[in-house]
Amino acid sequence: MSIIDTTTARTRLAQWRAARDARLRLERELGAYVTAADRAEIDAIVGRHTVDEAREVEAILTEQAVERAHRGAVAA
Repeated sequence: MSIIDTTTARTRLAQWRAARDARLRLERELGAYVTAADRAEIDAIVGRHTVDEAREVEAILTEQAVERAHRGAVAA
């Protein structure tokens, strides 16, 4: 079993927090695109990138679509 020194642990925690904050910021930005026209715009932008580059955006958009559909089903 290896022991992680305090500096390494703090660095990893800071990196994790920065990545989490960046993803949350991206989720909020993408969450503003709710209409079909908005989605078409995002799809066009994402389509200009490689699959690897677009993977996170596609995952977020899918999660948000499922969440919207679930909220709509519960509200109905």
